[in-house]
Amino acid sequence: MTSAVTQLTSDLIAIPSVTPDDGAGQTPLRDRLAPLGFHLEAMGEADVANLYARFGSEGPVLAFAGHTDVVPTGNQADWTHPPFAPTVSEGYLYGRGAADMKGSIAAFTVAVEHFLARHPEPRGSIALLITGDEEGPATHGTPVMVRRLAERGEMPDYCLVGEPSCSGQLGDTVKNGRRGSLTGELTVLGTQGHVAYPNKAANPVHHALPALQELVATEWDAGNTYFPPTSFQIPNVRAGTGAHNVIPGTLEVQFNFRYATERTRDDLEAQVREILDRHRLRYELTWHHSGAPFLTEPGPLVNALTESIREATGLDTHLSTGGGTSDGRFIAPYGVQVAEFGPLNDTIHQVDERVATADLEQLAGIYEGVLEGLLGGDGG
Repeated sequence: MTSAVTQLTSDLIAIPSVTPDDGAGQTPLRDRLAPLGFHLEAMGEADVANLYARFGSEGPVLAFAGHTDVVPTGNQADWTHPPFAPTVSEGYLYGRGAADMKGSIAAFTVAVEHFLARHPEPRGSIALLITGDEEGPATHGTPVMVRRLAERGEMPDYCLVGEPSCSGQLGDTVKNGRRGSLTGELTVLGTQGHVAYPNKAANPVHHALPALQELVATEWDAGNTYFPPTSFQIPNVRAGTGAHNVIPGTLEVQFNFRYATERTRDDLEAQVREILDRHRLRYELTWHHSGAPFLTEPGPLVNALTESIREATGLDTHLSTGGGTSDGRFIAPYGVQVAEFGPLNDTIHQVDERVATADLEQLAGIYEGVLEGLLGGDGG
């Protein structure tokens, strides 16, 4: 017999909610939450589907944040099982979004059902922030919801993001923070000319190399207890016309910082400009800031989560701030305790994305344990 969490995950996978078109991807959640007494509120913006659901009116508030949109499948012929035809095989549920992150959403929903059956008047409130714009630009999703909630004075106290966090086995890793992400788009200006007459041109590649080498070699900080040192990487470089005898007029360089709480956006930008100016480059530079770093130190949320993991799996989980960004970066700046925990991330965004059905069951139990730890007991 298919379990409740596996069945709900399957129902969600069967809806091809490829970002940015979430379609009816949140309908199964509405159908499960409404009978429980949740107040459902559509917070959509610019054709993005956002759902805010809340049970209760008193604090503290534990929110679960997640996304129903998924990345494109690639060539569906490469899949062992069709990506939107959820299939259980040899203990795994296959389908796009199984791990990232429809399985987490289903597990939390089932956990809430079980918890409210035992605690119909919990000691606080439960909320869900579900967006259809996380895998895409992430502009009209979670940022919109938290801004509206903040304006109404309804921000949660705790937020558990269901991103797939584990690497080897369920329970081995909790993300209690994330590094900031800052991207620079640099254009170094030169003068185009014939390679045989370099005195009549100015090669921006040659001029930029010492500055770029200094940027690469710079130790931006040493990190701290929770964060590794800030990293600087150059993913894209472009120059030239394609001809072997033309000195380019411009050099375009894209670089990215993943930075710790030791640094800020402003001081990183200032240090980069100081290096470029010292090397006397002519340049244009624009910035894109994806999010500042955030950290939730051990406290009510992290402690409840790690204890629930220990009780369910026997593991002493590892607290980590590694990996990419998540929607937690939009929630933490409002003073909310944020942690991320979900299934294994070994197949996310891949062909034949999958999640172990046993892990889904255990995940629901862990989420229920967090609810018990933070909101257990009747509110009276």
